[in-house]
Amino acid sequence: MYGSSTETRFANDFEDVTRWVRGEGEEPRTIRDANFQANRLLSLRTRNSAAYKGIHALLMCDGSLDFRTGVSVEDQTFFDDNNIDIHHIFPQAWCKRERIDKDRFNSIINKTAISKKTNQSIGGRAPSAYLATLQRNARIESTDMDGILASHRISSETLRANDFDRFFADRAELLLQSIETAMGKSVAREEGLFGEVEDYDDGPRDWEENVEQ
Repeated sequence: MYGSSTETRFANDFEDVTRWVRGEGEEPRTIRDANFQANRLLSLRTRNSAAYKGIHALLMCDGSLDFRTGVSVEDQTFFDDNNIDIHHIFPQAWCKRERIDKDRFNSIINKTAISKKTNQSIGGRAPSAYLATLQRNARIESTDMDGILASHRISSETLRANDFDRFFADRAELLLQSIETAMGKSVAREEGLFGEVEDYDDGPRDWEENVEQ
């Protein structure tokens, strides 16, 4: 909702949110009116977008962990000089070699917050190769790495198989589920928008099973 003109919305929120937190008013208009379109994930590519920032803030609030250290990205943001930033999950160089469309690999679906040192360890290699290196150098068990990836709403199976298409569809769905939970509203899906999606309706979601509580 803060992706366009904000003057009126800011003025409304200043009043609405103040009353709301004091227990004197109803839910703010911005929260009540907010909605999210699934296809927006495809157009979110830079930090200039309010929604782009919001999704990464949501992942950090939900406990995303650095690939290499397993430390909370939020903790590292404040207490480490490791320069947390948003980087590609399937590296750009690998995607270009595999002729993946740049609009897909540059979208928020293929990005997450990790440290500069971790990103340097990843390089331009296939995910299966950089995961093996990270696990070996940091002495991380596969099950623990699966949990770290799940904290970013990433299916470890698709990453280890270097299966970009299935990764893309699965992560889009998991991000949408996180957005729905945060907003308390459903997000309409257009069938086949992100490709074939795994069924997450039966039983716990993949990331809920793998993230250590």
